[in-house]
Amino acid sequence: MCDAIAVRQIDQAHRQDILLPNHPFPLFGRLLPSYADGRWSWREELWPPEKTGEMCFPEDRYDLEDLTSDTIFLGAYQGERCVGLAVLKPGFFAYMYLENLKVDRAFRRRGVGSLLVSRALEVSLANGYRGLYLQAQDNNLAACRFYLKQGFQIGGLDTRVYRGTSQEGKSDITFYRDA
Repeated sequence: MCDAIAVRQIDQAHRQDILLPNHPFPLFGRLLPSYADGRWSWREELWPPEKTGEMCFPEDRYDLEDLTSDTIFLGAYQGERCVGLAVLKPGFFAYMYLENLKVDRAFRRRGVGSLLVSRALEVSLANGYRGLYLQAQDNNLAACRFYLKQGFQIGGLDTRVYRGTSQEGKSDITFYRDA
């Protein structure tokens, strides 16, 4: 765990931290949700070694002016170094949108993501929401496993979002968590 990590809202003095770079993540399978009788279930499809790889999302284009909008940026800090970022936006219903969650590659699997989710849940409650929702690609199995472990539940599946794009064949899974 990361006992030397502090999570706090990013202020103007630390505004450059909202530009924390993306790092590659492993692709080794996919989460396959199904919905029947009013309940979600899932199974995992693990890929053979020759089909595994890595992916990196394009760099985020957050504007430093976003710090004065209704977007909330939470940074995970080891001393003054930002090692993780959660980006929260207002939701149009009872859940606040966790638009982005990322952790510096050197700090993954050390509890930083869990700390960010915990603080994001607190922020959602403080802003009058009942919890968080987010979307994750079905082939980002590590992220899907992480969110399920954090107590998120599947609430939707979008199988059309990537049609006609370079990401064709993927789906987005919507996850929800009450605070």
